[in-house]
Amino acid sequence: MKNTISILVENKPGVLARIAAMFSARNYNIDSLSVAETVDPTISRVTVTAVGDNLEIEQVMKQLRKLIDVIRVVNFTTVNGDFITREMVLIKVSAKERNRAEIMRTADIFRAKIVDTSRESLTLEVTGDEKKIDAILELLKPFGILEIARTGQVALSR
Repeated sequence: MKNTISILVENKPGVLARIAAMFSARNYNIDSLSVAETVDPTISRVTVTAVGDNLEIEQVMKQLRKLIDVIRVVNFTTVNGDFITREMVLIKVSAKERNRAEIMRTADIFRAKIVDTSRESLTLEVTGDEKKIDAILELLKPFGILEIARTGQVALSR
C-alpha cells in the first residue's frame, strides 16, 4: 500500500540526508519526496510517499521519530484519509499542427496550463492528486510524451 508520511523537522543542514539514509539502510524505496519550509522558517515539512504494509511503515515511522531534529511524524494514509494531497507535473508533449487542438482540449479538461510552446511541442503544467496526473499522462501518451518532471506529493491534514 502506498503511504504518505509527513515529517516536521528542524530546518538544518543534514536532516534530509539522515532521513534518506534511514530509508536506504532499511531497504525502503522512496517513491516521491518533497521538502520546504513551513510558515515557521526554522521548521521544514518533508513529505515522503513509500510503499509498504502497515507493519513496515510503522517501523519506518518509529525509526524516523528517533532521528535528531525530527519534531513530528504522521502517516496521513492511516488517519482515515482526512488529508489533502497535490503534486505538480510539467509534461512536454509532441504537438504537430494536426494534433495541437486535441492536446489543447485535453489540457482544458484537466485545467492544465500551457507554459511553453514550440513548433514541435507543447509543455503543460498540471496540478492535482495522483489520479488526475496519471489520467492526463495516459491520455497524452498517444501524442508522444517527450519529457516529464514531477514534483512529488505534498500533503496537509484537513
